[in-house]
Parts: sequence; structure tokens; C-alpha cells
Amino acid sequence: MSRKDEFKSVSSNPATKSLEWKSDLKAFSYYDKEKGENVAVPLPFKFLVLKELHTVKGWHDKSQSGIYANEVEWIGKDPLTVKAFKGGVIAKGIYKEIKEVITAQGSHYSRSIYCMLSNGDIANIQLKGSSVQAWGDFTLKSRARLSDEWVGVEAAEEMKKGKVDYSVPVFKYHQPISKEDDVKAEDNYKTLKDYFEGYLSDKVVEVAELVEIGEPLPF
Repeated sequence: MSRKDEFKSVSSNPATKSLEWKSDLKAFSYYDKEKGENVAVPLPFKFLVLKELHTVKGWHDKSQSGIYANEVEWIGKDPLTVKAFKGGVIAKGIYKEIKEVITAQGSHYSRSIYCMLSNGDIANIQLKGSSVQAWGDFTLKSRARLSDEWVGVEAAEEMKKGKVDYSVPVFKYHQPISKEDDVKAEDNYKTLKDYFEGYLSDKVVEVAELVEIGEPLPF
């Protein structure tokens, strides 16, 4: 990197929308800034994984605002800067070292999946709680297939914890990608790679503008 690279501006996040699993709707949803409302994405829904990262999200009661953090490759060694939109910095450090502090402030771990949608757009999927477990179980023995197969969500699994009913997405491999889609995916991956290389590992990646600012469901 040359000295002049220090003064280059960083491009905005290439994800066109940020999707979260809405347990009560049994569907993914994103915040439409133009409409000023959440929009549900009906199932079936498919996506192609481009990159997986780790981050922290949540709701900060004290400032009545959402919590967000930078996205990291390695949750066990890359430092996080956890902030509230209206409350400033909550904590900095390795996740396991600050987990107790940030959890007490309303934070939770989130798996951040950058993906390509069927129309070729880049999107971000945020998974939390039991949805993270569902994703982990799905990919545990088949991660190699993520590079060249679409992932589909055709249904939701209803679950129960105590007196709380909730749902998680059911992930399945949908179909192999075509050569045309493979080219689009490579171009999108390069766009993502260039974007993330513009940040240091401890600098907050501003995905906040894509995310609904509101109190999340527990699962």
C-alpha cells in the first residue's frame, strides 16, 4: 500500500438491503428506506453465499437506540467496537472478553452473511439466536457446497423454549449455480473484497444504514 492509499475514500457498503429473520412472520424482512417500513420477503427464498462474518447487534435501552459493531473474520481474535446509535461506544475488545458487558447492555452475537440474490444484487443476511444454530447445523458437514450451490429457504420450523413459541428458517441446498451466475458471483465477491479491504479490522463497518433500527425479537 502506498502513502496515497491512506487518503482514498472508502466506497459505501455494496449490500442493497439487510435481511433479518422475523420469527413471528416466518420469513425474512428488510427495512425499505423509501417506504419507511419493514418489507417481508415471502418464501421460497434463495441466495448464494459470498462471504461470512461475525458481528454484534441488539437494542440499547438506556439510549433507546440500536446496537451495532464492526464485522470481523475471526470472532475469537479480531477486536470489536460495539456502539449504540445514540449512546456511543459500549465496549471494545475480543468478543469473549467483552461478552458479559455487552450482553448486559442488550447486545447479542450475529452471523453476517453477504450473499447474491437471484436478481444478481448483493444483500446481507443477519442471523441471531436459534437461527445461527440452524445455519451452523446446515453447513457443518457441507460448507464446500456453498461455493457453487444456491441455498434455499422454503419453510420455517416452529420451535418452543419455555413458554415462548418461535420459528427458525429451514436451510436447504436448492440447485447448482449456472456459469452465468458464477461469473456474477465472482464479480460481486470482488466488489465485497475491495470494500472490506478498505477497513482495518477494528474499524466499524457502517452497515447500520441498511438495518432496521428497532427492538428485536428474542429469537
